[in-house]
Amino acid sequence: MKPADFVTTLLIDQTPKEAFNAINNVRGWWSEEVEGSTEKLNDEFIYHYADLHYCKMKVIELIPSQKMVLLVLDNYFKFTKDKSEWKDTKLVFDISQKDNQTEIRFTHEGLVPQYECYEICRKAWINYINNSLRNLITTEKGQPNPKEKEDDGFDVQSVEKWKLEQ
Repeated sequence: MKPADFVTTLLIDQTPKEAFNAINNVRGWWSEEVEGSTEKLNDEFIYHYADLHYCKMKVIELIPSQKMVLLVLDNYFKFTKDKSEWKDTKLVFDISQKDNQTEIRFTHEGLVPQYECYEICRKAWINYINNSLRNLITTEKGQPNPKEKEDDGFDVQSVEKWKLEQ
């Protein structure tokens, strides 16, 4: 039996277009530290959080008001034995109309309970999707990770060293 991917769903009163636009605004709900474009098909961007997490993503599917899919091209976790657990997984946002509401179904394809990061990632996604993204859509103000201060900067050298060891 195949392990279940992580899934969370939310219902909102706003339109699918409003939901799609908010999802596409990754800096507005996930992290202000996102570098690169997230708005068009084949756009690539980098997300990082302190020196704990780095990932490079690519927009591989984009259907306005319906769907956005991000492919994790590269990943690094400081806190797991397998530093690349997310690599080649997908973040899928499916948007649909349910009666008078909009449903957003978020699936992290490949994030499974066997992953060392599963519990931490599950809790983080629940917060980002069910709180920050919901608030961005409903109040136009999400709670993304703030930009880091200069002295809190991401340790790029550690990631580069890790990449060379792969």
